[in-house]
Amino acid sequence: MSKKKKGETLETLNKGFKVPDTYVIIFFVVCFAALLTYLIPQGMYETQEVSYMIDGAESTRTVIKDNSFQYVLDANGEPLKKGVGLFEAGGGVGLLNYLFEGMVSGDKWGSAIGVIAIILVCGGAFGIIMRTGAVEAGIMGMIRKGNGKEKFLLPVLFIFFSLGGAIWGMGEESIPFAMLLVPMVIAMGYDAVTGVLITYVATQIGFGTSWMNPFSVAIAQGVAGVPVLSGATFRVVLWIIFTGAGMAMMLFHANKVKKNPLSSISYVSDAYFRNDLETNTPIDKTEKFKTGHTLVLLTMAAGIIWVIWGVLKEGYYIPEISTQFFIMGLVSGIIGVIFKLNGMKLNDIASSFKQGAADLVGAALIVGMAQGIMLVLGGSDPAAPTVLNTILHGISEAFVGVSGTFAAVLMYLFQAVFNFFVVSGSGQAAITMPIMAPLADLLDVTRQTAVLGFQLGDGLTNIIVPTSGCLMGALAVARIDWSQWIKFMWKYLGVLVIMSIATMIIASVIGF
Repeated sequence: MSKKKKGETLETLNKGFKVPDTYVIIFFVVCFAALLTYLIPQGMYETQEVSYMIDGAESTRTVIKDNSFQYVLDANGEPLKKGVGLFEAGGGVGLLNYLFEGMVSGDKWGSAIGVIAIILVCGGAFGIIMRTGAVEAGIMGMIRKGNGKEKFLLPVLFIFFSLGGAIWGMGEESIPFAMLLVPMVIAMGYDAVTGVLITYVATQIGFGTSWMNPFSVAIAQGVAGVPVLSGATFRVVLWIIFTGAGMAMMLFHANKVKKNPLSSISYVSDAYFRNDLETNTPIDKTEKFKTGHTLVLLTMAAGIIWVIWGVLKEGYYIPEISTQFFIMGLVSGIIGVIFKLNGMKLNDIASSFKQGAADLVGAALIVGMAQGIMLVLGGSDPAAPTVLNTILHGISEAFVGVSGTFAAVLMYLFQAVFNFFVVSGSGQAAITMPIMAPLADLLDVTRQTAVLGFQLGDGLTNIIVPTSGCLMGALAVARIDWSQWIKFMWKYLGVLVIMSIATMIIASVIGF
């Protein structure tokens, strides 16, 4: 596809070859996963409970026993290949059951149904907030008074979200923030890609280089028998380097789009936000804030502070965060009605909530579809007979006999690929580290380095794998098609992969 040039219009950008829709891509991935179930036999592991200390308290985790892998055998004593059917009744998983079963899988604490819920609730809440016109009025006021200095906000936000990923494992929480910040950066002259970079992508860079994330590094170290939260100095330096590199690439892209908006891969889809901004921004863009506008913005600021406090101090997660944003939207709507912002009436609270949620139904469907891929492969339970367990075992067996440094790199690459199937950091740690830790001992790789390979492989590839409900949710609220995202992100990820490989080599050489 040729590069976009100055002078091209929205119509010309829509012509020519079109990449498949995200729904189409996911469907073909599901079909491929179904094919694997006919080619690869099922396998399973035995599991056990292990204990480890974190912050002075004992925690337990279910992990795989060493050397416990076994094939599931058929009546003839041969490894069982049990392909999924086209359709399964009674709540089973067949090829064409993937959408419904994917959407209702999990619980309110995580993918898929929890992520779907937070997307719809927060979408409705932001629908109310946007209906008041306060955000648009605030953006225009900031742009007028900033005189170009608003660009300094981008690196500040990138660092903030990267810290969020590093300190408390921020991921799903970035989705509602993307809903807020994507329209803001577009109003500044950037694009939706920039909005996703400073929110979701930043959290995953922090996640992958964290020195204290309780949902990944702490669990991985505990399972691997490494002192929990050890090696922090190396990881803090790593976080600084990777965050700096990610921020530099983000600013390079943002400045490029600022100079030539047509260079953005999301220029066409960003029209939704540009039109919305033009529609909801007061005609007289020089008018001062009304008292109601100020109160809505203060409500949003207080709500965001409440969310941050809840996550850091009280361990709030999807259920609490969803309710916090709902309250933020409800209070903003009441203010809008009292002060008649944009002519709001009581029924407008309900209608704007419905519209905001309706705008993100597509995002909710994508999250369910992505989870359906895992279900077709049998799920991520190591103690259950699945094709995924056999794939895991086969890859780990291929490592035996290679040099220490090469093995360290392979461990990282393995975790990066395996993250396509299990995007949960804690889940991937519980499944892979009981295998990688003793394997590291055999290959002259320290267990700390094996944990590092898990971190980098798990966190950084989250910015591209379509099986990540968080990624697909963030892209959906930004109205970016995954196929378009890949066109931009492969170069960005390529830099991070090269940096990660260099990190694994250094870690192996110094005996980290």
